[in-house]
Amino acid sequence: MITETTRYCLTCDLINNQKLIAEYKDFHAKGKAWPEITESIKSAGIVDMQIYLTGNRMFMIMECDSSFNPNKKAEMDANNPKVQEWEMLMWKYQLGVPWAKNGEKWVEMEKIFQLI
Repeated sequence: MITETTRYCLTCDLINNQKLIAEYKDFHAKGKAWPEITESIKSAGIVDMQIYLTGNRMFMIMECDSSFNPNKKAEMDANNPKVQEWEMLMWKYQLGVPWAKNGEKWVEMEKIFQLI
């Protein structure tokens, strides 16, 4: 059965320090993300998530099913102590991109081209 998904693409910067970038990558290596974090992602309707890195800029691509709601996900995260602990830890590594609002890390990207 094929399920229709919606794609969200976001960007965030890492602190431009190779030691910190290596630590961040290690937290996200296969099997190393906290199980509570991966469960919170899946339970929100995110069926796939990938993060790419170039220099210190990251790009996140999320494929979400019809149950996904970004506001509901934010509320779920705010009420989950383990997610809050993870988010506080990630602030050691992450910066918002220069155009992010105060306190914002990941910013949704605008699609400007599609081949088909």
